[in-house]
Amino acid sequence: MASQQPSHNLLTVKETAEYLRIPLPTVYYLVQRGQLPAIQIGGRWRIKKESLDRDVLHTEDHGQPTVLVVDDDTGLQEMFKVFLKKSGFSRLIVGTGKEAIAAINKQKFDLCFLDLVLPDINGDEIYEHAKKVDPDLPIVIITGYPNSEMLDNILKFGPVTVLKKPLKVEELGKTLRMLGHKMAEAA
Repeated sequence: MASQQPSHNLLTVKETAEYLRIPLPTVYYLVQRGQLPAIQIGGRWRIKKESLDRDVLHTEDHGQPTVLVVDDDTGLQEMFKVFLKKSGFSRLIVGTGKEAIAAINKQKFDLCFLDLVLPDINGDEIYEHAKKVDPDLPIVIITGYPNSEMLDNILKFGPVTVLKKPLKVEELGKTLRMLGHKMAEAA
């Protein structure tokens, strides 16, 4: 039953968790932060499946690049959210390695910004997993620890772009342009 595709447009939180294959508390967290297309009906959250498919899973090909941001710093998450929206990018912002791995397993991304130090899984492990799933995924490392063993582990895979914290919006725009994303010109 859990693997069936819901045929109706409004999903419960539990149906959304099963549909996205992510933990139930993560769905609540993403809904409350406005990162999933949800409405409240009678005090209960309902997630719009059509919007979820289009805006989060990108089942329709509409040419908008999708960026995964993995960082547990809420201030940085907000900066990415505003910057990427203004730049015309679709985005999924998560705060743990577990959420990042679930997202990478679920959908294809055009770009990933990855913090090295996360509360549950080290960034180098997420990097390695992401490259196994999608070897062509450009991953930009964001870290306050540029001289770390984790970064050394990542460099074994080849050259990588590293942005040192604290990040500035100008650096993000410059990095996106350097990686060939023309939409960043407008930001």
